[in-house]
Amino acid sequence: MRFEKGHKAATRQHILEVASKSFRRAGVSAAGISGIMGAAGLTNGAFYLHFASKEELVREAVGSALAERQLDLEEKLQAGADLEKVIRSYLSQAHREDLACGCPSAALLPELGRHSVPIRQTYENGLRSFVATLAALLPDADSKSADRRAAAIFALMVGTLQLARAVPDAARAEEILEGGVEAALVLARESQE
Repeated sequence: MRFEKGHKAATRQHILEVASKSFRRAGVSAAGISGIMGAAGLTNGAFYLHFASKEELVREAVGSALAERQLDLEEKLQAGADLEKVIRSYLSQAHREDLACGCPSAALLPELGRHSVPIRQTYENGLRSFVATLAALLPDADSKSADRRAAAIFALMVGTLQLARAVPDAARAEEILEGGVEAALVLARESQE
C-alpha cells in the first residue's frame, strides 16, 4: 500500500505525541512500546519504522514536551503575562490535574536522572531555554545571579507541583500550590547583587 507524501513524518509525530503524554501520565518505565503504539492506533512492528529504540523515543518525546512548555510560556508572555501570572499558571489546579499535557519536569524528573546522557542532555537543553526565559522576567534580569535565581524559582515550582499532585485532598493541594506561588514570588523579588 502506498501512502501520501508526508505520511511517515506525520505518523512519527503522532507516535511522539502519544508517547509524550503516556510518559508524563504513567512514567517512562510504566509506558511500554506496546501500549504507546496501541494508543496511537498502530502495531508494535510499526514502531521500528520510526524509532531505533525506546531510548530514542524517550529522548525525542522529552524534547518535544519541553518545546511545548517553552512555546506555551512564550505565548503567555506575548499575551502580556508577567512573572506572577506565569508562576500562577504553572502552580494552578488545572496544571496539577493535567499530568499528560503538563510539565515534563514535574512528571519525569526522578526517572530522567536515571537515564542515559543523551536523554539528560536533551532535558538540560530544554531546561536552559525555559530558565533563560524566566530569568528575563526577573526585576534584575541583567544581573549575574538572575539565571541562578530563575533556576531556583523553577525548581521550587516543580517541587511544589509534585507535592500538590501527591496529596489526594484538593483543598490541601490548593494550599500547597498557593504557598509555592508566594515563595516563588518572594524569591523573584529579592535582589541578589
